[in-house]
Amino acid sequence: MWIKQAKFFMLPENAIPDRETLSQALSEHAFQAVSGLALFSEGFANAVPFSDDLVFSTQNSDKISLKKEERILPAAAVKDLLEDKIADIQAKTARTVGRKEKQRIKEELINELLPKTLSKSSRTHLYLLPKSGLLLVDNANANRAENAVSRFREALGDLPAVLPNTVKSPEQLMTDWLLSGECAGGFDLDDSCEMKSLADETGTTVRIAKADLTSDEVVQHAKSGKTVTQLGLTWQDKIAFVLSNDLSIKRIRFLDIVQEEAENDSDDLPALTAATQLLATQTLADMIDELIAHLGGVSSEQ
Repeated sequence: MWIKQAKFFMLPENAIPDRETLSQALSEHAFQAVSGLALFSEGFANAVPFSDDLVFSTQNSDKISLKKEERILPAAAVKDLLEDKIADIQAKTARTVGRKEKQRIKEELINELLPKTLSKSSRTHLYLLPKSGLLLVDNANANRAENAVSRFREALGDLPAVLPNTVKSPEQLMTDWLLSGECAGGFDLDDSCEMKSLADETGTTVRIAKADLTSDEVVQHAKSGKTVTQLGLTWQDKIAFVLSNDLSIKRIRFLDIVQEEAENDSDDLPALTAATQLLATQTLADMIDELIAHLGGVSSEQ
C-alpha cells in the first residue's frame, strides 16, 4: 500500500472537482475487459480492493486507479506461425509471397490468435492533493506517468497538470550537495548516486551504491566534472528515496517512524489503508515542497 515510486505534477487551485463530480467523470471512462480484436483495454477501476468506489478519499488526498489489461501475444510465436504459413503457400503454389501479402497474412494470424490469448493486467495509481497543488503518480517512468495523466485529463475534459520547471536544475542542486558533503534543510545524503560526464561525447556513467557519499573517492568524480543525475537522500528521518534529474522519485522507503504511526492509527484494513495514504502522501507533499524551495521555486516560465 505504500508508494514505491512517484512522478509529480503541479496543479493550480480548484483544478480538481468535488468527489461526486470526480466519481461521475471517472465512471464514464471506467475499465472494460479487453475484448474482440483489441490488444489492450484501459480505464478507471476501483481505487482500493475492499470497495467498488472509483475514488478513495482521506483528509488530504483522493486516490484513483487506472487499470490496463493487455493480451499476451509473443512476437516469436507469431513469427514462427507466419514463416510456416508462407512456406506452405510457396510449396503449394510454387511462387514467392510478396511483402504486402506477408503483412496481410500476419494480420490474419494475429486476428485469429487474439481471442485465444491470455492477458495480464496492471495498475497505475494517482493521488490528488489539491491543497498541496500536486498530482502524484506512483510510477517514475515518464511515459507511463504521462499516459495516466492524459487518461485522467481525458476523463475530466481538462486538467492543467504540468511537470515542474524549477529555477535551479536538479542536476546542479544534487551536484552541489555531493560536493559540499551535506544537504540543506531536512535532507541528508544516503548511500547511492549516479554521475555522468555530460561535457564529453562518451557520456561515461558512474554508479555508486552502499557507499559513504562524503568519501574522497566518491566526491572526486564530481570534482573531475561529472554531474550527479541520481542521488540517494533521506528527509527528516521519515523517508528515503533516490531523486533523479527529471525530478522522478524512485526506490521510496517510508521509515519506521512513519510506518509505526500508520499502524498505530488503524485497527482494520480500511483504516490502515486510509492512514497509510494520508501519511505517505503528506510526507511526500511536504518533502516535495521543501525540495522545490531548494531548487529556487517553480520558474515563471512554467
